[in-house]
Amino acid sequence: MTTLHAVFDKARAEDRAALVGYLPAGFPTKDGAVAAATAMVEAGCDVIEIGLPYSDPLMDGPTIQDAVHRSLTNGTRIADVLRTVEGVAKSGAATLVMTYWNPIDRYGAERFARDLASAGGVGTITPDLTPEESEPWLAASKDAGIDTVFLVAPSSPDERIARVAGCCTGFVYAASLMGVTGARESVSSAAEGLVKRTRANTALPVCVGLGVGNGAQAAEVAAYADGVIVGSAFIRRLLDAPDEKSGLAAVRELASELARGVRR
Repeated sequence: MTTLHAVFDKARAEDRAALVGYLPAGFPTKDGAVAAATAMVEAGCDVIEIGLPYSDPLMDGPTIQDAVHRSLTNGTRIADVLRTVEGVAKSGAATLVMTYWNPIDRYGAERFARDLASAGGVGTITPDLTPEESEPWLAASKDAGIDTVFLVAPSSPDERIARVAGCCTGFVYAASLMGVTGARESVSSAAEGLVKRTRANTALPVCVGLGVGNGAQAAEVAAYADGVIVGSAFIRRLLDAPDEKSGLAAVRELASELARGVRR
């Protein structure tokens, strides 16, 4: 199993940023999600975030919402998410689950952490879990040996950044803008300043997400961040593909472009 620590050490040794790809479990199909994520790894992704489909995705833009809706329509459940993690982890990538807190809470924090670790998962990203309410999850994750990742935003004051970073063990997720996910024509100018402020409060890697959709943007972010997170752009390739084979080729092509970008 590849750990986040090993991923960032390797990227640092190669003088580049790590490439993090996101895809919801169950999209475009349950087996198709494993195949697409594996293609992304083979083409250059170092870390894969597997999204746990949720009916009220507050942070997700229309592209991810569309994919999540299709996943839920496919009948995707937590057991399927864990099977997806297991399948993707076999590719050699460090594999995380990105999930809102309610599904973990209903499943049981200790049980979820334990089952995720057993599936080969190395941690979670919990965008709506606040530091003030995180203690049970931090304890469960520590006991299971998995990492925790929380989010900071451009609006976060330095005191808040320090508080959030203190809850992280894998890396800190720096949301490049205030708003929902989605590829954009340009990456927010606030991202670089947020990375600098976050680094002043932690020695952990800082990864930037929201808005990156091509190699040029990946190179721009890689110049100042430890990792570049891409989700909607991969999903859009799958949504626009006429069939699964074409979709796999499309995400592989994008991952290759992004991997070249983080190495510029």
